[in-house]
Amino acid sequence: MKRVLAVDLAACFLLLAQYLLGMVVNVFVVLPGRHPGANAADYFSGAASGVAWVVADGPAWAAAHAAFGLALVVAAIVGVALTWGKGSRAGTALAIVGALAVIGAGFNGASFLDYGHAFSSMIMAGLWALALAAYLTGALLAALAGRRAPGSR
Repeated sequence: MKRVLAVDLAACFLLLAQYLLGMVVNVFVVLPGRHPGANAADYFSGAASGVAWVVADGPAWAAAHAAFGLALVVAAIVGVALTWGKGSRAGTALAIVGALAVIGAGFNGASFLDYGHAFSSMIMAGLWALALAAYLTGALLAALAGRRAPGSR
């Protein structure tokens, strides 16, 4: 349970850092209307081009936000792997919900980057909140299970 608790708390801190980066981008960065992936006819190739561009050559804060988002996707998937079979079913389900929300937020971030629609940003924020709620709930369940386990304090 300690590992699950640590993973869930780490995910919460990573999500909070990502939120702050996103707010900086939202307030201080103007993304160019023309860049690789912008207004692509094919979403997936456009998303790959747009994300590759923003990480390598985009505005610094947007690059940090996108790169951190990619790292957060990897961390969320690792979190599912770490909880799989080692925690409660509820804890594993919450890790999966958190990971899916993080991945969904990433897809909507790429959509916002390439198409500039405000609803993509709103969906990204909503999925961020869902991910945070899932990881906070998972951390609470892991902490409570750790207190009830024999030999734990």
